[in-house]
Amino acid sequence: MRIITVNGFTRVVDMPDDTPLLWVIRESLRMTGTKFGCGAGLCGACTVHLNGVAVRSCQTSLEEAAGQQITTIEGLDPAGQHPVQRAWIAEQVPQCGYCQSGQIMQAASLLQQNPNPSDAEIVAAMNGNLCRCATYVRIKKAIKRAAADMRRA
Repeated sequence: MRIITVNGFTRVVDMPDDTPLLWVIRESLRMTGTKFGCGAGLCGACTVHLNGVAVRSCQTSLEEAAGQQITTIEGLDPAGQHPVQRAWIAEQVPQCGYCQSGQIMQAASLLQQNPNPSDAEIVAAMNGNLCRCATYVRIKKAIKRAAADMRRA
């Protein structure tokens, strides 16, 4: 049994310590915004934050996550008003939408660490977050918009 903090709430989880955080979030806590993609940490669909840093939840164990602040897409901004979320809508990024929660979480982590990233820094930070619909140009535009909005705020 582990006590974890997800989106600011303390949760008691009765799963083995080696359970991937992805399955703790989806199956035990029933928060389905974090998606299963590849299961190998290669696609980014399962990206969440641990203490504000983007991690692949399919490769992070419950034991590793315990004692840290876990943020899922549901907790980034419960009203969906995080600057990255607003920019995603304004730039019409999603097509199928499956990868978007991971993309948004990766972008939010980037902007928390670097409020004014260059194109090259955006590409480097987003590398490994795959979009089968290939909306990469819109993703980059949305990140630049969110960065500008965050700097103005």
